[in-house]
Amino acid sequence: MLKVTPDPATLRPEGYQPFPSAPDELLDAEGQVRPVWRRFLAHFLGLPPDEMARHCARGDQYLLDSGVFYRQYSAGQSVERPWPLSHIPVLIEEAEWQTIGEGLIQRANLLEAVMADLYGENRLVSEGHLPPELVAGNPEWLRPLVGVRPRSGHFLHLLAFEIGRGPDGDWWILADRAQAPSGVGFALENRVATTRVYSDIFAGQHVHRLAGFFRTFRDALQNLRHDGESRVAILTPGPLNETYYEHAYIASYLGFTLIQGEDLIVVDGEPMVRTVSGLRPLSVLWRRLDSAYADPLELNPDTRIGTPGLVSALRLGGLTMVNALGSGVLETRALMAFLPKIAPVLLGEKLKMPNIATWWCGGEAERDDVLDAPERMIISPALATGLPFEGAEGGELASNLSPEQLAERLNAAWVAQEAVTLSTTPVLVNGKLTPRPMTLRAFLARTPDGWQVMPGGFARVGAAPEPSAVAMQRGGSAADVWIVSDREVEAVTMVPPTTGPYRRVTPAVLPSRAADNLFWLGRYVERTEGIVRLLRAHNVRLAESGAAAAPLLEALDPLFETFDIDPSVGLPQGFLSTLTSAIGCAGQVRDRLSPDAWSALIDLDKTARRMASRVTVGDDAARALSALLRKLTGFSGLVHENMYRFNAWRFLEIGRRHERAMGMTAILATLADPEAPAGSLDLAVEAGDSVLSHRRRFTFSTTRDTVIDLLGLDQMNPRSIRYQLDGMSEQIARLPGAIANGELSDLSRAMLRCHTDLATRRPEDLDTKALWALRGDIAGLSSLLTEAYMR
Repeated sequence: MLKVTPDPATLRPEGYQPFPSAPDELLDAEGQVRPVWRRFLAHFLGLPPDEMARHCARGDQYLLDSGVFYRQYSAGQSVERPWPLSHIPVLIEEAEWQTIGEGLIQRANLLEAVMADLYGENRLVSEGHLPPELVAGNPEWLRPLVGVRPRSGHFLHLLAFEIGRGPDGDWWILADRAQAPSGVGFALENRVATTRVYSDIFAGQHVHRLAGFFRTFRDALQNLRHDGESRVAILTPGPLNETYYEHAYIASYLGFTLIQGEDLIVVDGEPMVRTVSGLRPLSVLWRRLDSAYADPLELNPDTRIGTPGLVSALRLGGLTMVNALGSGVLETRALMAFLPKIAPVLLGEKLKMPNIATWWCGGEAERDDVLDAPERMIISPALATGLPFEGAEGGELASNLSPEQLAERLNAAWVAQEAVTLSTTPVLVNGKLTPRPMTLRAFLARTPDGWQVMPGGFARVGAAPEPSAVAMQRGGSAADVWIVSDREVEAVTMVPPTTGPYRRVTPAVLPSRAADNLFWLGRYVERTEGIVRLLRAHNVRLAESGAAAAPLLEALDPLFETFDIDPSVGLPQGFLSTLTSAIGCAGQVRDRLSPDAWSALIDLDKTARRMASRVTVGDDAARALSALLRKLTGFSGLVHENMYRFNAWRFLEIGRRHERAMGMTAILATLADPEAPAGSLDLAVEAGDSVLSHRRRFTFSTTRDTVIDLLGLDQMNPRSIRYQLDGMSEQIARLPGAIANGELSDLSRAMLRCHTDLATRRPEDLDTKALWALRGDIAGLSSLLTEAYMR
C-alpha cells in the first residue's frame, strides 16, 4: 500500500523513480513534488487501492457506455478499440500554461505567414530562406491552390502542436499539426471521463474548463458564414477513419452537420449539401480528411471520398475551408530546420518556444553535424510528417546505421532530428504510480480576437519507457491535462449569453446519405427482429414435437429462403449478417444516435456472436433467441423513444414500418395460404407477436379470417400490415415535397393508393395472390422513396 507522509509539501509516492536525465512532470529537478501536484497527490495517496480501483472503473465505464473508440490498424485489418484512458491527469500551473500559450500563438502566426507565402508571393524560396525542392517536390504543396486567397482572410483556423518538456525544464515543439488536426473531441471526452474518476475533488482543484474554448470556436465558425441561411459542416472520410468517433462526437457537441464527400455537390462555384429538402448552401467546411483527397477533379484523381469542384469553389470565394487545402505542407519535418530563421523574417522576432533541433541533410554543414554526433540523431524522410519516432515514416537512430547506409541518406531527401528524451508523467501501473514518457497535444482556435489556446489538451503516455510507445497504435494511452489556477475558476458552459427573447432553433438539415442510412437502419433492425421471431417459433416447435413437426416447419422454408437463413443452425449466419448490416448503417449516422442506443446495438451484436459459437437447435436456440429478442427490443425502444420527431426520425420510422409490413405480408401469404399445413395459422400469430391479442379478440379457435383480420387489417394492432401503412402514410405526408402546389408527389400518390387499397379490403378479399401483390406494391414504395430523397 502507498504510504502517506503528513506534510503535503514533502509527499512523494513510494518507489516512484523518474528516468535518468529525463525531466518529470510530478517531481522537479530537486526531486520534490511540484506545488501544482500537491493537493491532488495528497488525495490520491490517501485512497486505499480498492477504492482507487473503483474510481478508475467509473471513468472506464463512462467511456465504455459512451462508445468512445479509436480505430487500430494492423496486418491489413482495422478494429475498433476502446479509448485507452490514463487515469492520472497531467497537472500544469496556470502561469506556466500562459507562457506556453504565448509561444504557441506566436508559432501559429508564423505558420499562417508561411502558408500565405507558399501559396502567394513565394518570397521564402525566391530570397533563399527555403530550398525550392522542399516546396516544389513536396506532395503536400498543392499547385492548384497557388494564388487562391481564403475567403475568410486566413488559411488556418485550428492548429495542434505536439510539445514536450526539455531537460532544462522548458517546453519544445515536437511536431506541428496543421493538415486536419485531430484530438479536440478526445480531449473533451478525456475530461469528462477523468472528472468521473475524481468527482469528489475536481471542483476544488481549480481546473480551467474546456467549454469556453469550444463555444468560442463554434461561434467563430458560425460567424464565417456568408449569411444566415448557409451552413457549417464537418467533412469526414467516413466510419473507417481511425478518429471517426471524434468526428461524430464533435459534430453532435457543436451542433454542426456531419457530412461525407458524396453529400456535397458544387453548383456554379457554390458548394451545396444534398438533403432530403433539396440542395442547401454550405459556406464553412471543417475538413477532417487530408487535402489531397478533397477534390478528385483537381487533386488526387483516385480519391473516392472527396467532392469534385471544391477547389473551384475555393477559387471563386464560395467556401471557407478549415483549414485551407494544402496546409499539410506545414507539417513537413524538414521545414522545422528553417522556421527558427524564418521567424525574424516574417514576424520580426525570434521564436519564443523552440522546436526540436532539426538538420536538413541537403546542406554540407548540416551533413557534417550529423556525422559528428550520429548517436543523438534520428534520420527520417525530409518530407515526412509527425513525430520522428512514430508512424510508418518514423526514423532510425543514425548510429544504428552502417557507414554505407548513413552515407546514402545524407542528401536532400532526408532530415536529421535530435533524439529527444521525453519528459515523464505518472501513470497507474498495478496500483502504483510509475513514470512513463509523454507528449502533450495542445490546441489553438482562431477567433475574431485572435488565437485562443485550449486550457488543457491531452497527453499521449507511453506504455513502455521508449518514446515510440506513446503512439496509440503501439499501446499508448491518453491522459487529461489540467491547467490549475491558484484561485477559483469560472464555470463556463456551451450556453451562449441571453441577448433577447427566446427563439426556437430550426432543426438541422438532413443529408440524403444520412436519410438513406436511417431508412435502412430501421429496415435492418426490424428485419433482424422478424428473423429472430421466426427462428424462435421454428425452434420451439422442434423442441416440443421433434420430427412430428416436420410438415409445419417445412412451411417456413420459403420465408427463411427470403432472408437467406439456414434454420438447421442455432444462430444462422444470415441472421448475423443482417445484424452486421444494421450496425453498418448505424455507424454512418453515429452522430444522430444516443450513446445508449449505440452501446445497446453493439452489446446485441457481441452477445449474438458469442452465442452463435455454442447454441444448438431446439430448446437451447429458442432460449437464446428470446434473450436476443429482449436486447433487440431494448435498442428499438431507446432509438424510437429518444429521437427528436423530425426528418431523421421519420426516415427511421418509415424504414421500420416498411420492413414490418413486408415481413408480415410474406408471413400471411405463406402461412395463411389454404394449402398450408395444420398449425400454420397459430404459427403466423406467434411470429406476429399477437397471441394475447388474438385470444382477447376472438373467443373461438384460430381461423384464416381471424388471422388475416388481426395481422392484416386491424388498425389497432401494432403488428398488422394496416398499422404499418397508417404510420408510413402519416410520416410520408410530412416529408419535404410530399405535396407541391396542391399536387401529390409520385411517392405520396403510390402511398395513398396502397393504403387505400388495403383499408377497403375484407379478410376474404386478401387471398394469397392479393397478399403477394400487396407486398410488391409495398416494395415499390422503397424505390420511390429512394428516387425522391436519396439521390
